[in-house]
Amino acid sequence: MSNEELTFYANPQSRSRMVRWMLEELDVPYKTEIIEYGEPMKSKAYLSINPMGKVPAIRHRGQVVTESAAICAYLADAFFEKKLAPALGERGSYYRWMFFSAGPLEAAITNKALGFEVPLERQRMAGYGHYDLAVETLAMAVSRTPYIAGDLFSAADVYVGSHVIWGIDYKTLPERKEFVEYAEKLRNRPACLRANELDDALTRKSSS
Repeated sequence: MSNEELTFYANPQSRSRMVRWMLEELDVPYKTEIIEYGEPMKSKAYLSINPMGKVPAIRHRGQVVTESAAICAYLADAFFEKKLAPALGERGSYYRWMFFSAGPLEAAITNKALGFEVPLERQRMAGYGHYDLAVETLAMAVSRTPYIAGDLFSAADVYVGSHVIWGIDYKTLPERKEFVEYAEKLRNRPACLRANELDDALTRKSSS
């Protein structure tokens, strides 16, 4: 395998869809290896890629990167000429909202979906405080500028946008005007549509 080759370890019924969208935005060659749930994802071979035994992951230039937000940030830098990351001196909002979504937001959404609410007296211990605070913060973030990091679309929109689109579709976020408008701006991007077509086809194939 060439050191330059980009390998994408994925399952279409997972957060891999975020990275698939990112790869389609980049429009660069990559090889997909589908990792099935169960024994294949927990195999010794795949655990050497990701000891957590989960997808997505990528291998590129001799490096392995896991975690969807980290993969999106890495790819934006690895292919900086594609202009999916702001200039180094202009990345405050880019990093801020990408990692807000990877940390406090995802924790808040997951705990809410599981029926867990942080007791009032313990909210200082939780990175997100409480669900409503995380939602209100997200609504402000997606409505303050045309895109999450400013005037231009970036890898942060792939990651944050995926959370918002899924949140609306699966009812884990309220259908607020700010979220609906932001999601509609993103879900019809050609790369997003291509990524969904690819993953939907893989899902149908695996279930047939």
